[in-house]
Amino acid sequence: MTSDQPTPAETTRHKWLALGVLAAALSMIVLDGTIVGVAMPRIIRDLGLSLSDAQWVTSLYSMIFAALLLTMGALGDRLGRRRVFLAGVVVFVLGSLAAAVSFDASSLIGSRALQGLGGSMLMPATLSSVNATFRGRDRNIAFGVWGAVMAGMAAIGPLLGGWLTTYIDWRWIFWVNLPIGGLVIVGALMWVPETRGDASGRFDVVGQLLSASALAVLVFGLIEGTTLGWTTPAADFSVGALTWPATMPVSLALVALLVGAFLLVGFVAWEQQRLNVDQAPLLDLRLFAIPTFTWGNITAMTVNAGEFALVFVLPLFLVNVLGLDIMGAGLVLAAMAVGAFFSGAAARRLSERLGPPRVVLVGLALELIGVVATAATLTPAASPYLVAATMAVYGLGLGLAAAQLTSTVLAGVPVARSGVAAATQSTLRQLGSALGAALAGTVLAIALTIRIPFRFEGTNTPDGIVDLIIEKTIQSAGGTIPRYRAMGDEAGAAVPYLEKAFTDATAAVIWLAAGFLVLGLLGAVMVARKASVQESETEPDEARQDAAGVPTA
Repeated sequence: MTSDQPTPAETTRHKWLALGVLAAALSMIVLDGTIVGVAMPRIIRDLGLSLSDAQWVTSLYSMIFAALLLTMGALGDRLGRRRVFLAGVVVFVLGSLAAAVSFDASSLIGSRALQGLGGSMLMPATLSSVNATFRGRDRNIAFGVWGAVMAGMAAIGPLLGGWLTTYIDWRWIFWVNLPIGGLVIVGALMWVPETRGDASGRFDVVGQLLSASALAVLVFGLIEGTTLGWTTPAADFSVGALTWPATMPVSLALVALLVGAFLLVGFVAWEQQRLNVDQAPLLDLRLFAIPTFTWGNITAMTVNAGEFALVFVLPLFLVNVLGLDIMGAGLVLAAMAVGAFFSGAAARRLSERLGPPRVVLVGLALELIGVVATAATLTPAASPYLVAATMAVYGLGLGLAAAQLTSTVLAGVPVARSGVAAATQSTLRQLGSALGAALAGTVLAIALTIRIPFRFEGTNTPDGIVDLIIEKTIQSAGGTIPRYRAMGDEAGAAVPYLEKAFTDATAAVIWLAAGFLVLGLLGAVMVARKASVQESETEPDEARQDAAGVPTA
């Protein structure tokens, strides 16, 4: 060994410094997915956004993120994960800069698209780099940090967004990414090793186009179904000179879902064909022969759906019914972060004692308890402290489940394919997020349509007025309630009935989230069962996997 080669202690130190760099990059991505929503009312006012503009600001990021994850995971395996990671940081920071200086709807929407592109490069690169760098006991610790950051930052986002918007300016939710991104680039160059996966064969261009198109169209249908109508058109939809009119016999959202499903089937068939002729696929379908990978991804998708349904509706209830300001709503939601950080610190010790699959079960059980307690105690006069307490229980479960589920899902995956495996998991999580938010909006609208007339029974309010109240309340997602409250007189007299109806609708969405968590819990039971069998089969391959994932110079 020459004197300029790193000692084992230095190598170990660099490994953990690399984890800190990857965690910082992950923080930017996760924060960006949650921080924008709480600042949206101020952004709408300052830039004069329409309702459609505001929807695209939040949805385009998710669409591009989900559509390109598989492609970027495969590129990382072929070109080098650190290289793709660094390119992703640069693109994400440029998108953040463009968003911070945006002056109208088009410039902000375009910058969010650029952020989505950068995020799709960063997410699989961070996860696959952790999977390739850490083994054994260190692996559980590393995934514990990764999961705690992911859960904690998702909960901190609304709090940070509320603080920046209230006390500084909403543009700072984007400005903060610039110094963080600069530090991440420096740290990655210093400490993150370059790793690669299997780069044999020609790049799967057809698979790339099919997967990106399928996922983009599916996410579009899920997000826009509430606005455009799920079966028949509820409104015109225009892009440039092209318009899908409300007079069409079928909704564009339904067409998008059907086309997306067709493209997805075509993508799976194409990937199988490439495997049959021994060509490198974009998605290695053989990964789904690993039971924990399959069941773990199903669990991750349903759990994310429940989480985003919950995060979608709770701020609306806190602001519109309980009358909290943006900062107050952020503080209540921050209770999730407190729970996640506490449980994230304990996750490693529990994992060593119980094993990761059982920790996932404990975490999901706590999540379910927190969500059910929230739904069961929700009233128009509920104490924000009570809501925060139930959210803290949910956060405890979130912190336990997130990290250990990720570790379990990837435990049996060969390091050479960890980029594709990580991208697959992230894609399914992102699709679950879109599904949860889309269904939450649909359930909220349906519940308001049913519960507002019920609450106004016996008030002698004309049916035409009740229909108008329903329309305005749904269109504003409850924003009419504080406006009516401020008006007083007859409008103010309707507020108690509207508060009860919106509380009923919020509870319906939270019960939907609980249903998703039940599905996730059932999937986690299967993960625990399969993990014990898989563990004995994959352990002898540890040395071979390590050799396949040795960092390159």
